[in-house]
Amino acid sequence: MHDGLEVTITYGRIGEQGQRKTSAFTTEEKAAAVAAKKIGEKVRKGYAPAVRGVRQRRAVTRRSIESVRSTATQAPVLWRFASGAAAFGIFVDSERCWVGNQNGDVYTVTHGGSVTGRFRLPDGVKCIVADDFWIYAGADDGKVYDLSGKVPRLAYEIAEDVDIYWLDIHDGVLGVSDRAGRITTIDHEDEFQWARRGRGDSAWMVRCDDEAVYHGHSAGVARYNAADGSPVWETGVAGAVLFGWQEAGSVYAGTSRGAVHRLCKSDGATEAVYRCDATVFSCATAPGGRYVFAGDNHSSIYCFDRGGERLWKLATGCGSAFSMQYLDDRLYIVTTDGTLACVDATEEAIRAAQAGTVPEPVDVKAAASLAAVEPVATLETVVLDTVAGAGGVVVECFRQGERLRVRVVSEGYNPTWNVQFPKEVREAGVRYLVEGVRSSGRGGFYRAYGDIRRLL
Repeated sequence: MHDGLEVTITYGRIGEQGQRKTSAFTTEEKAAAVAAKKIGEKVRKGYAPAVRGVRQRRAVTRRSIESVRSTATQAPVLWRFASGAAAFGIFVDSERCWVGNQNGDVYTVTHGGSVTGRFRLPDGVKCIVADDFWIYAGADDGKVYDLSGKVPRLAYEIAEDVDIYWLDIHDGVLGVSDRAGRITTIDHEDEFQWARRGRGDSAWMVRCDDEAVYHGHSAGVARYNAADGSPVWETGVAGAVLFGWQEAGSVYAGTSRGAVHRLCKSDGATEAVYRCDATVFSCATAPGGRYVFAGDNHSSIYCFDRGGERLWKLATGCGSAFSMQYLDDRLYIVTTDGTLACVDATEEAIRAAQAGTVPEPVDVKAAASLAAVEPVATLETVVLDTVAGAGGVVVECFRQGERLRVRVVSEGYNPTWNVQFPKEVREAGVRYLVEGVRSSGRGGFYRAYGDIRRLL
């Protein structure tokens, strides 16, 4: 809002009070120019002008909660953590597990079942994805947060009229699938690249790699070239696609007709079909597709061999698996009742479970003293002389036309490459100390990671 010498910017979802930031300027002309610039930035990203009380808050669609209890034999659950609300988001790496729920809470849990961290985002967590070093959480407020540092930082914003279903990120490029059946990509500078619409709607699946974006919706799966969005193939499958997974040469689509379809990435041909007994909410694979796992909407989980033979079906005991991931002989699931569970997927444990012997799962608790870390747009300020020799990389924010860019000023880096850097903390002419930067996989820009401090 522009009012004389002041410009007031309100942040937050439509329909909520949000946060306000007011800046004062020496002349009305400067204030008007800043207001026009900010409006222009939003319009280019797909936002539309709003009138208070007229536009409604962002539409948010979630999978329906299925309360049917599995009649299968109980799976060997080693431990389980109740996150507090239905959970879609999961990511597991060699160090820890991440779970994000519909309250906006993101927890980190060790493989042994100890809660080590907690973030609180402004809205429900849609998904958690990894991109090399970086961990991102997509939320129902249309924002994607970088969780790689001590504090969540805003990495991407998605237009208010998009009802987001799922997200994926590869080498800094964000893929967004939505309720209308569209697929949209946004580059490392949070700028629109291209958008396409498939033959169906309700697009839950998006997976990205170096060459392509794979998009699953109510009518099947499509492949688009990553660079320009040109279509390569589109394949129909039985039922609507509700989840997607990928390996190097194949993509996997879980469907409402109770099956997971493995499709060849190069031409979309069906390579195998994995038959379940109910709607498939999620799927995952062991490395190379050696095993294929699925979770249905009746609280069961399945394992198949690569060719499609069902090896076992077991009950989760803690709700239907909205998302899952396999690592080192363990299957990690997040469920409709908000549980993050670790299942022992070794052959010995599965045989014992099928014979009726399962371990007593450990109920993991978060310490009452574990504080939630929330996103902030402020930075610690330090004097460069006081951090000399402490490591890190110095970057600088500069104006390029109507946009603020960031480049590396420390020696040994390409000064012509821009840096992927949180937009809400950029100020023209300001220098920052970051923990480090890495070149993107395809080159051409750097990506900042770790803690960020403002330099005086």
